[in-house]
Amino acid sequence: MFIEAPELSSHSAIRHAFFTRQGGVSEGLYASLNGGIGSRDAPERVAENRARMCTQLGLPAANLVSLYQVHSADVVTVEAPFPLDGRPKADGIVSRVPGIVLGIATADCGPILFADPEGRVVGAAHAGWKGALGGVIEGTVAAMVALGARRERIVAVLGPTIAQASYEVGVEFVERFRAEAPGSERFFVNGRPGHAQFDLPGFILARLQQAGVAEAVSLGLCTYADAERFYSYRRATHRAESDYGRLISAIALTP
Repeated sequence: MFIEAPELSSHSAIRHAFFTRQGGVSEGLYASLNGGIGSRDAPERVAENRARMCTQLGLPAANLVSLYQVHSADVVTVEAPFPLDGRPKADGIVSRVPGIVLGIATADCGPILFADPEGRVVGAAHAGWKGALGGVIEGTVAAMVALGARRERIVAVLGPTIAQASYEVGVEFVERFRAEAPGSERFFVNGRPGHAQFDLPGFILARLQQAGVAEAVSLGLCTYADAERFYSYRRATHRAESDYGRLISAIALTP
């Protein structure tokens, strides 16, 4: 049902989980632990799935907060839970309030969980290529620092993300990265004519390191290649499926 990172689970002040698609009540394309509010799954099933996630974390379902994700570099600071219909449009979220569960939804993009266990500040970011290129990683780290975290204490873990072997892009995509992120050519390898394969996890880890965090690691899991455990937007598109579920990655400070 979920995967933990040793880099985070070793700290008693932190609760976290990278939830898989297993262990929920959704059916069909969404089977079974779909946490995507923006999907066309039955809302009551999504609500039950999210409640199960919170139960796993040992916290109330009402404490789970998530964003209206828009592939931006915007980050919000949370001091109290907010309703689903009040979700801010942003892609990074931070808090220093114990018990609040910060949730990120993904289905190929990179879910990053951040923690400064000593400073008792946590964060989460949705890092697709647009967000990673645009600065959501740096923005999330800066927002944590503003709450009292220190870069040299922050641990960041990248959860299940589409891998390079499954991420084909066009030449215009490569050119944009070359123009906006000099040196990023190393994250591309040649694919079929007129295309390249993009290493999104590698790019994210490099950005995390540039942001000055103490430790940046990846679970090394590909959403596209593992249909049994993970949802994938790109896989659903290639299969001409009408929709797809969303994985939830979550972190909280222990009350």
